[in-house]
Amino acid sequence: MAIFSNALSSPQPSWFTPKRLLGIFCVINLINYVDRGAIASNGVNGSSGTCTQSGACTSGAGIQGDFNLNNFEDGVLSSAFMVGLLVASPIFASLAKRVNPFRLIGVGLSVWTFAAAGCGLSFDFWSITICRMLVGVGEASFISLAAPFIDDNAPVAQKTAWLAIFYMCIPAGVALGYVYGGLVGGYSNWRFAFFGEAILMFPFAVLGFVMKPLQLKGFSPVESRKALTAVSEVKGDSTGKGGMLSMKADFIDQSSNGPSKSKFGYINLDEISRFLKDIKVLLLEKVYVVNVLGYIAYNFVIGAYSYWGPKAGYNIYHMTDADLIFGGLTIVCGILGTLAGGYVLDKMTATIPNAFKLLSATTLLGAAFCFIAFCFKSLYAFLAFFAIGELLVFATQGPVNFICLHCVKPSMRPISMAMSTVSIHIFGDVPSSPLVGVFQDYVDNWRETALVLTSVLFLAAGIWVIGIFLPSVDRFDEESEHQLTNTGSHTSPMTPLLEEKTAEKTESSSEP
Repeated sequence: MAIFSNALSSPQPSWFTPKRLLGIFCVINLINYVDRGAIASNGVNGSSGTCTQSGACTSGAGIQGDFNLNNFEDGVLSSAFMVGLLVASPIFASLAKRVNPFRLIGVGLSVWTFAAAGCGLSFDFWSITICRMLVGVGEASFISLAAPFIDDNAPVAQKTAWLAIFYMCIPAGVALGYVYGGLVGGYSNWRFAFFGEAILMFPFAVLGFVMKPLQLKGFSPVESRKALTAVSEVKGDSTGKGGMLSMKADFIDQSSNGPSKSKFGYINLDEISRFLKDIKVLLLEKVYVVNVLGYIAYNFVIGAYSYWGPKAGYNIYHMTDADLIFGGLTIVCGILGTLAGGYVLDKMTATIPNAFKLLSATTLLGAAFCFIAFCFKSLYAFLAFFAIGELLVFATQGPVNFICLHCVKPSMRPISMAMSTVSIHIFGDVPSSPLVGVFQDYVDNWRETALVLTSVLFLAAGIWVIGIFLPSVDRFDEESEHQLTNTGSHTSPMTPLLEEKTAEKTESSSEP
């Protein structure tokens, strides 16, 4: 067993430092969300052509104008992205148990790069819709796996702060995307916005393949599919003799000239069975379920704010530059609030109960300030209270993801992040925008609509209060089902693989 443990262990890559990893992932996340903002910007999204009663027509602009899209088709572009994201997230998370997660990120970023370029080359509604779906597929690998890597390598006293820095790129990227899309669309053609994104992401896609991959805590190093399968078979039989026979049979099966149909069938059934077992574990984890339920209610409001906020502000307070005002508020409050939330939780000592306390307190206060803001008739009073409310509301990003990562054992973290992402979109921001639109059509009062929407934040705070009283265990240091215990080694199975020293290798070389 020690032979296989030593063979599969790998020292830290020469390029690696924790801060460098955080920087790379932050830039990738920023580019992801620049794309989200760019396609929603007026410069890229554009407008459809119009005709007057006299018969004079003007051509449209951007995607909507070039492809003559109605509002429904325009909205489908956003939904297509989400379909790719939501379908692929659990798939990438499940594959992380058999394929090196760092390489999976490289695969996903490659898909993202080619799909973004494809958006620029699209020629009709269906071609750009398919490309938007593939952009979502490419992003799915990154959002499922990046946070566990950051959590592994962040300093113990700054884990939530590092996660907050990473998630700070979401509001910052969207806001930059608005500006980027507006500038490119205003001075050239909207297609160049997507070409620019692809050029920016291409080096990171290449790095995912050429750099020596990192190992993720909770997973044994994957040098090859054959080695991983062999070790799994050895671990599955504790008698030793049976394990070696199983390993030998597996090597013979994989090296045979023709692929075994039954073997492939077994692998597929095994993957499906493992995925369903992981989902069951998540559903039975009360801490995880409560955390995600609160996150769904929270994202329901934030998603509708981002889509309807400028229009509501224009109608309620007659803002002539509502896009600029809401964009400015989002980037400033998003960055400061997200960083502050992570910093405060680390100062409180990052535990699951403390994370729930911070989530419920900041969301409750943020909801109160946002609700009061919409009650004011004065624009300046509204901006002051709404800015404080957004600052508090964005402080949730670090704590909520800390809980997702630490309430499950290490090997479950990718699927935990993936299913959290799937849930908050399917039940949160995807339905919230059309539902708010339907409600506004019914009441025909943007102030009333904004107040009702903001009230949902009180529900999110109440759900997170429940989490404070739930019994919880931080499972970050639990031994994974895929880790190999080597009693003859000085390396603890609890130690992240990135932090393994060369002591084991030295010990092996000194043996006769």
